[in-house]
Amino acid sequence: MPAVPRVLTRAAEGLAHELMAAEPARLSHLAAVAARCEALTVTVDDAHVDALVAAAWLHDIGYLAHLSQTGFHPLDGARYLRAADWPEPVCDLVAHHSGSRFVARTRNLETELLPFAFTENSASDVLTAADNTATQDGTFVAVTDRLAEKRRRHRAQAASTRANPQRDEYILAATGRVSGRLAALGRTDPYLC
Repeated sequence: MPAVPRVLTRAAEGLAHELMAAEPARLSHLAAVAARCEALTVTVDDAHVDALVAAAWLHDIGYLAHLSQTGFHPLDGARYLRAADWPEPVCDLVAHHSGSRFVARTRNLETELLPFAFTENSASDVLTAADNTATQDGTFVAVTDRLAEKRRRHRAQAASTRANPQRDEYILAATGRVSGRLAALGRTDPYLC
């Protein structure tokens, strides 16, 4: 069976490099998340891989000040991508990556997130697992270490902190599902524990 062309992935990587040219550390994180997604795509249907890896390259673009509308990066990034006519699966994955709906609730942005479809499937699980096994500088770490690092980095009253423990439970469940899919294929991943 021929490989599915990676048109979205190539375009997303190019856009990430363009947008993040002045933010090399954040670009390192995006590249690491994309690499982690690539490593875990064996658990995802081929038809969803291109959108998944594209979303990995773009999931944090909403942090850029010139794209900020709400100050909530998953939503701001997804809105930018939708306005630029990116396919809905990419926009939806960006909007809902890493349990963003729990943070949206603490920020009173649930209604604003509604236009983006939430789907809990193998692609969303892989994006969540990848994002939470790659640090801000692009180093790969165990998911439990990444969650601990994020708790240390965020202020006690930050919206992302207040979204815990539901968000952490969701992230651990998603990484567990990816690990289970890998096990069914006779594979393991050292960062999914």
